[in-house]
Amino acid sequence: MEPAQPADRATADQPSTAEQPTVDRAAGPDVPEDRPEPTRTAGEPAAETAPGRSERRPRDMAISLLVLLVPIALLIAFSRGFLGGDAPSTVNPTPAFDQARSAAAFPVSEPSGLPDGWKTVRAAYRTTEEGATLRVGYLTPEGRGLQLVQSNVPPERLLPTELTEQGRPQGQADLGSGAWQRYTGRGNEQALVLLEPERTVIVVGDARDNELREMATAVD
Repeated sequence: MEPAQPADRATADQPSTAEQPTVDRAAGPDVPEDRPEPTRTAGEPAAETAPGRSERRPRDMAISLLVLLVPIALLIAFSRGFLGGDAPSTVNPTPAFDQARSAAAFPVSEPSGLPDGWKTVRAAYRTTEEGATLRVGYLTPEGRGLQLVQSNVPPERLLPTELTEQGRPQGQADLGSGAWQRYTGRGNEQALVLLEPERTVIVVGDARDNELREMATAVD
């Protein structure tokens, strides 16, 4: 039997409550880092996730394309609305007719008496080893294309050039004082051809028959 310890020694051996560490309860309990995520029960909707890079890329490309197209569309609208972007550019055919008359390679006829609405869009006089040719392009009042050709190139060479190899005579056209003949042309084009000793006159295009006849009558 051990002798009884003094009271002051027994008290000293017991840990003091003042020296014990305090717990900060305001900070809340520590959560282990490897704590598993809560499992989702059946029927519970999944949490939305941020779109991945593959999902964002098509949308970003569409936005970039839209940014590029908007200024282009505005420029086109401005050109058509204020600058007459759809209006065809016209030319003055007089210099080409004068050049052909000065060369005196063949008799030159300039259209006269055409109704309003005809527009000249090109005119050129050219000479080659085979002969000289005057070509004048027009837009009809209905907006169709038509070309007036006058040349002293031999018809057997001129007609395949202007009407392609598929151009074939379709009979006589009764108009004016000349013996005009109908020919087929390239694609949906039709032609009126006047064969004279010193020149060949061709009226060809996708214009309507009445417009072809108007031009042929104007140069006859």
